[in-house]
Amino acid sequence: MIKRADFVPDEEWNRFKEITKDFATPNIFVNLDLIEKNYRQLNKTFPYGKTYYAVKSNPGVPVLRLLDKLGSNFDIATRYELDMVLAQGISPDRVSYGNTIKKAVDVEYFYQKGVRLFATDSKDDLKNIAAKAPGSKIYVRILIENSSTADWPLSRKFGCHPDMAYNLLVMAKEKGLIPYGISFHVGSQQRDIGQWNDAIAKTKYLFESLEEEEDIKLEMINMGGGFPAHYIQPTNELSEYASEITRYLNDDFEKIPKIFFEPGRSLTGDSGILTSEVVLISRKNNTSLARWVYLDCGMFNGLIETMGEAIKYPVVTDKDREGVKEGEVILAGPTCDSADIMYENEKYKLPIDLKSGDKVYWLSTGAYTASYASVGFNGYPPIKIYYYDQKAVYDEAGNTLKEL
Repeated sequence: MIKRADFVPDEEWNRFKEITKDFATPNIFVNLDLIEKNYRQLNKTFPYGKTYYAVKSNPGVPVLRLLDKLGSNFDIATRYELDMVLAQGISPDRVSYGNTIKKAVDVEYFYQKGVRLFATDSKDDLKNIAAKAPGSKIYVRILIENSSTADWPLSRKFGCHPDMAYNLLVMAKEKGLIPYGISFHVGSQQRDIGQWNDAIAKTKYLFESLEEEEDIKLEMINMGGGFPAHYIQPTNELSEYASEITRYLNDDFEKIPKIFFEPGRSLTGDSGILTSEVVLISRKNNTSLARWVYLDCGMFNGLIETMGEAIKYPVVTDKDREGVKEGEVILAGPTCDSADIMYENEKYKLPIDLKSGDKVYWLSTGAYTASYASVGFNGYPPIKIYYYDQKAVYDEAGNTLKEL
């Protein structure tokens, strides 16, 4: 049995249940106080780092306002995210355009809005930046090929070989841009800390060779994300990541460069709880041992990261108790798509007396849930997401719904 108290302490759980009792399912409630705690811990653990929050993980206005107040910077993927961030009064000099896949018109849009920090990993993109965002700072994303130890790998699609990164930074200088740094991403929910060691070693090669051979002195390493939230599989705590990564940096650099981080999951993941309701329970034949448990949310409505059973969320019910009889289940969503199955191979167990109408809670669902949900597949609306702190409950736009 998954022990809920290992993820959400009793006091916090009881408060969550009281706050959410009158809201229709499915919904996600995000604890802003926990995000603040995670942000402060990250900055305390990496005092030499600069945080650029990955807005895509949870773009809710209450999160943006909180992180703005705490002094965070922001990693932006699209002009739409940029508009959301700037609408909060956040200065464009606190924004990085971290997406390497972008249109020339979007580069121009960011530049006109005041952004001067751009990621790239290809010649054509770099040419667009030189033409539409002259004089901007450039950092090149290198390819990290051995990120299979991440629960959600980000290899292949993003980044380029270090030799190409070298050429791109030389080209950036020739085109009047500022060669600023190197970025990498070891994969989301990366449980092998050693992956940072390999990536940092590649950046050292680029730093040294560019300075010696091209008189280009880079200033910054953007380490992306990768720090974990707490799901079923065990991970090291953030302090262990910090200890090892700091050692890698000190081993490779006489003086540590400017270090940027782009946390998303590690800040917001643990803060969310998705509440769903059992729609139907069935068996496929009279002697089947496994029950199919169909819920009112699924892969297309908040749980897309269960694709390939990659992210294994802690799942609990109101009927969990010591000694309760459990049985294996296949967890599936409500839509008319056969791919809408969250867990079939991973043998989740839920109480035998679970029935239609009971609530099933998905813990650690504050990141990449509502922001990934479909707009209206089968007519289902996007999953509702709410935010709360000690004072009130807020909607996604930051409006106060309920005083606490």
